[in-house]
Amino acid sequence: MAATRSAFMSSIFRIATARTLISPESRTSFTNPISLLQSRIEVSIPRSFHSFIASTVFGSTRISVSVSMSYSTTLPTRSLRRRISKRNNPKPVLDESKFRESVSNLPPRFTPEELADAITLQEDPLVCFHLFNWASQQPRFNHENPTYHAAIRKLGAAKMYKEMDDVVNQVLSVRHVGNENLYNSILYYFTKAGKLIRAVNIFRHMTTSKNLECRPTIRTYHILFKALLGRGNNNSYTSHMYMETIRSLFRQMVDSGIEPDVFALNCLVKGYVLSLHVNDALRIFHQMSVVYSCQPNSFTYDYLIHGLCAQGRTNNARELLDEMKGKGFVPNGKSYNSLVNALALGGEVDDAVSCLWEMVESGRVVDLITYRTLVAESCRNGKHDEARRLLGTLRERKLVDRDSYDKLMNVLRKDL
Repeated sequence: MAATRSAFMSSIFRIATARTLISPESRTSFTNPISLLQSRIEVSIPRSFHSFIASTVFGSTRISVSVSMSYSTTLPTRSLRRRISKRNNPKPVLDESKFRESVSNLPPRFTPEELADAITLQEDPLVCFHLFNWASQQPRFNHENPTYHAAIRKLGAAKMYKEMDDVVNQVLSVRHVGNENLYNSILYYFTKAGKLIRAVNIFRHMTTSKNLECRPTIRTYHILFKALLGRGNNNSYTSHMYMETIRSLFRQMVDSGIEPDVFALNCLVKGYVLSLHVNDALRIFHQMSVVYSCQPNSFTYDYLIHGLCAQGRTNNARELLDEMKGKGFVPNGKSYNSLVNALALGGEVDDAVSCLWEMVESGRVVDLITYRTLVAESCRNGKHDEARRLLGTLRERKLVDRDSYDKLMNVLRKDL
């Protein structure tokens, strides 16, 4: 019996890894095991566990252990996320044999172009980084644009951003080194890594550089526009905040003498649509051919149609759709889905059905939300028979699977 009690107490104290609070009565008689067993032990364990009570009976003695625990509702801190990321992604180990082989393949007095070729052909990015650093220590050798560019592309593609940042700092420390292609690659990988502030600092370095080969070009602004648009996360308020930066960048680009192309103008149109400023997007659309000598493409129309449908302006959306098809463009699935939903929600169910079949004939994929909206709005307008026939046609033509068909039938039954 004594051995059983001892084993139970040992298991309790192994579970209670945090501090253990014992009542004052049991502290005074701690040397007496019977009084300790009769006392109530309260154990406080860190969060992330459920609350529970454990109890057992040894003869006439009852031991009760209550553990009070709760879930954490706070988000993990940045330092905790970094520790978890390091734990899940251990630091890579250098393959010494590959490194020695890469060094031995270089000629005795290799040039920067030969080193750049060796870095490009090497598949292991860590070997490339050590090869780059090894070359930096060789006498009478200085890195040039090809070696910097090859190392940055290799490390950036492997998402080794810390090592890439070391190479970038070396680029920035040498005034005569650098060109537009090199800095654009740096910008691309920094924006891909989410290091937007670092990318902006690189852009400022490009604009103030005395080396004219490092000055920003239209491709530089493309990278920044795309990165800023991606930060909105389809949130209109966040998109509005970043849209101010995009407008400033666009104005700076035009003032510096760079002519905007259709991609840059489409970025403005998309940004205005995402921030719910559709009229500003239409203004840019009408200025494209008159002011900037650029013709709108299919992406321009798709952004505008989606934005107009989001505001319920179906007449304007259909006008743009007709103009788009007249130029030989085919609307994408997002534009068609937006228009069918907007027409159905606006009570124009027949036009929505016509647009739906036009969408199917064009080979665009209709999503389940569009089907659900069309069925629900048809029932809301008292067109139950038409909704039932539509579902039958969709099933006959195998446009929906069994699971989607059952969901749409449930929508129809609820409205009957």
